[in-house]
Amino acid sequence: MRSKEEIREAISAGRAVLGIEFGSTRIKAVLIDEEKSPVASGSYDWENQYVDHIWTYSMDEIWKGLQGCYSDLVKDVESQYGVKLTRLAAMGVSAMMHGYLAFDEKGELLVPFRTWRNTITGKASEKLTEVFSYHIPQRWSIAHLYQAVLNGEEHVKDVRFITTLAGFIHWQLTGQKVIGSGDAAGMFPIDIAAKDYNSTMLDQFDQLVEGQGYPWKIRELLPKVLVAGQDAGCMTEAGARLLDPSGLLEPGTPMCPPEGDAGTGMTATNSVAVRTGNVSAGTSVFAMAVLEKDLTKPYDAIDLVTTPAGDLVAMVHCNNCTSDLNAWVGLFREFAESFGMDVDMNRLFGTLYHKALEGDPDCGGLLAYNYFSGEHITGFDEGRPLFVRSPESKFNLANFMRVHLYTSLGALKTGMDILLKQEQVKLDRMMGHGGLFKTKGVGQRILAGAIDTPVYVMETAGEGGAWGIALLADYLVHQEEGESLTAYLDQKVFQNAEGSGMDPVPEDVAGYEKFMEAYTKGLAIERAAVDAGL
Repeated sequence: MRSKEEIREAISAGRAVLGIEFGSTRIKAVLIDEEKSPVASGSYDWENQYVDHIWTYSMDEIWKGLQGCYSDLVKDVESQYGVKLTRLAAMGVSAMMHGYLAFDEKGELLVPFRTWRNTITGKASEKLTEVFSYHIPQRWSIAHLYQAVLNGEEHVKDVRFITTLAGFIHWQLTGQKVIGSGDAAGMFPIDIAAKDYNSTMLDQFDQLVEGQGYPWKIRELLPKVLVAGQDAGCMTEAGARLLDPSGLLEPGTPMCPPEGDAGTGMTATNSVAVRTGNVSAGTSVFAMAVLEKDLTKPYDAIDLVTTPAGDLVAMVHCNNCTSDLNAWVGLFREFAESFGMDVDMNRLFGTLYHKALEGDPDCGGLLAYNYFSGEHITGFDEGRPLFVRSPESKFNLANFMRVHLYTSLGALKTGMDILLKQEQVKLDRMMGHGGLFKTKGVGQRILAGAIDTPVYVMETAGEGGAWGIALLADYLVHQEEGESLTAYLDQKVFQNAEGSGMDPVPEDVAGYEKFMEAYTKGLAIERAAVDAGL
């Protein structure tokens, strides 16, 4: 670990690297040193707005957020090291993927930013999936554009450029209309061999809209695709003033391709190599698996994106994970407090999670659903949290906690089974991160049993996407000739990473399969509750 004096000297000399990520509720900046370790951070809290039936963030709030986050970082640098931040070795910007930012020939925004959260593109999603024979989720940029076509929206004829939030900010900082491969894969399908948009599908889209008389082809509207390590331009004078209105930050900083939050999450968990992946499990849960080859056919439950290096990734995203589990733990806290006990929540979670490991591998015949909201993988537009048992079930605390841990990953397993069983995808390891894995060894073991794959949890996984995009920026300027992103992460970032691996327990794997038989049959109970309006 470097001394404070060494870090101060590196920052003063302009050798530090900056990463900024726009999350849905927080914008975070992380400054790293030459050892790839975070040495300072800043943040800015923000919220999307629902305006005229559209989930959006205003342009003013985007720039307030960027500048506020950077200003907070600068204050942290001065507080810790007594120096002003004037130069950077490299920088990267990442953000929530997907959505729709459309601009005219003057670079003016044509309609308010339509974020990934909007579900207003159902007809476009369905039609494009049919035309491309490739699953196009509602949140993808091309679905937003085509829905605007179907709606007959006046602005479409004037569109000259569409991009994501990260692509937009990068464009304003550098003047370059480019995008990282992972983020691009949430705009339009990618040809992994060409490391570019799928040319056949580009032609199909043009044919689909050719009768509309638009003065553009889809190729002209999309940002240029770049993979990790490629030159994405440098920060201009105007860009430096946008980021730092104080005027202290010098222009000229090399910038890596802007990326989406999925790609930076994979980078931050060292999950970019083929046959690896990661599972992020908290309020919602998603899995990313890096594939050796394309899937045999499209699946509604699986999105195809790429790593920042351009390798194909299957993504299984579920709306529900730990909310119902947390609610039950809250009930146990209320019970304890009723007896005058002073409850430490970390201890309560740890005790109950570990109790689950004493339960039967199949949860003793108990069944639960954690559906606070709908779950597209199992076909629900809305949900009902449910707990179900029969007179013959083994109803005890261990099985009760175990079934709620199992069901927190039930929908995810439904999607992962498509990959692992139907498509015969091979995985050497998965990285786990998020709240489900906070109690050491429990969520990790449950996930390993669910997907019959070794699961690793690293202490650095909590650093998040801002650290991930900082690493991609560092890779841009410090990669050796021919060095892959995988090799860079393995040998220069995670070589001494502390963490633990866990192989699947055969009894857990068999028990989970038995539980899933009941889970699948019991969906009829969930459907009846929803249909009855209960």
